[in-house]
Amino acid sequence: MTGPPDDCLARNEWICGDYLNTRRQILVDAVVQHLQLTSVSVLIALAVALPLAVLARRFGWAAGPVLALTTVLYTIPSLAMFSLLLPVYGLSAPLVVAGLVLYSLTLLVRNILAGLRAVPEETRQAARGLGYGPIRLLLTVELPLALPAAMAGLRIAMVSAVSLVTVGAIVGFGGLGNLIYSGMNTYFKAQVLTASALCVVIAVAADLLLLGVQRALTPWTRAVRA
Repeated sequence: MTGPPDDCLARNEWICGDYLNTRRQILVDAVVQHLQLTSVSVLIALAVALPLAVLARRFGWAAGPVLALTTVLYTIPSLAMFSLLLPVYGLSAPLVVAGLVLYSLTLLVRNILAGLRAVPEETRQAARGLGYGPIRLLLTVELPLALPAAMAGLRIAMVSAVSLVTVGAIVGFGGLGNLIYSGMNTYFKAQVLTASALCVVIAVAADLLLLGVQRALTPWTRAVRA
């Protein structure tokens, strides 16, 4: 009569140190791809969302269409979104990036616009009275005061993107999602749990990092709370 396997991999346990030792490079590669897809997507989304929010703030008639369009994009299921983008990008990393950019726009545009709208009108009038033109007013007064709301949206978008990257596993570019997907297909418990836990760690670390950046860029908010 044979006894049970003498290692956690053979026993297919959820928590297995041998998995970390034997698959270290695979995990590192998956984490790197996950971080690359997430960071590139959010940065591109931010570069697109900022001018859209400024346009919506500057021209009141544009706010409705911009918010409506980004909201509609956010309601499209991820699988449907990737299917719609597939003819353009094919089975590639840009397909995942494009989808994440479109999903992030809603969170970023809404929060940046909310921050710009929250700037007191008397502050704008005072800056104009000092000779500030539209560009200088935007860069040195409106955007700095809108930072708390904008950073809140950026944090939510980042955490959301970390989660949504895993869906990219359906096209082979999902970072840790690739490991989760293959682990679920083979019922490889240690792989599913480890990859899922790393996704949570990345999301929490990214949120804390952005929170630190927000506090460094907006010291006046700490003074107000104090």
